[in-house]
Amino acid sequence: MDFSKIIMGAIYILAGIMHFIKPKVYMKIMPPYLPYHKFLVYLSGLFEALFGALVLFPSTQSIGAWGIIATLIGVFPANIYMLTSYRGKKTWYRVALWIRLPLQLLLIYWAWLYT
Repeated sequence: MDFSKIIMGAIYILAGIMHFIKPKVYMKIMPPYLPYHKFLVYLSGLFEALFGALVLFPSTQSIGAWGIIATLIGVFPANIYMLTSYRGKKTWYRVALWIRLPLQLLLIYWAWLYT
C-alpha cells in the first residue's frame, strides 16, 4: 500500500476522532453565522474519520479522496473565521493562520491524487 495514502488516511481518522474528544476546540472556530455548532463539529469529525478510512482501501479510495476534498472545502470558512477573528498578539500564531489557508489547497491536491 502507498505510504502517502496511509499517512493521509491516518491524519483524517485521527483528526475526525479529535472532534469527538475535544469538541470545544472546534466549536470555538465555528463562524457565528453557522447554526448547530456542536452538531456540525461532530458531523465534520464523522466525515473526516470516514473518508480517511475509505481512502485506505483501493475499492473505496476515490470516494474517500473526493470526500476529503469536499470536507476540506466545507471547513474552509472556519479557517477564514479563525484568521479574521484572531485578536491575540502572537505573531507566530497569526502567521500560522495565514499559512493554513494555502495549505488547504495542498491538502486538496494531495487528496486529488487518489481520486
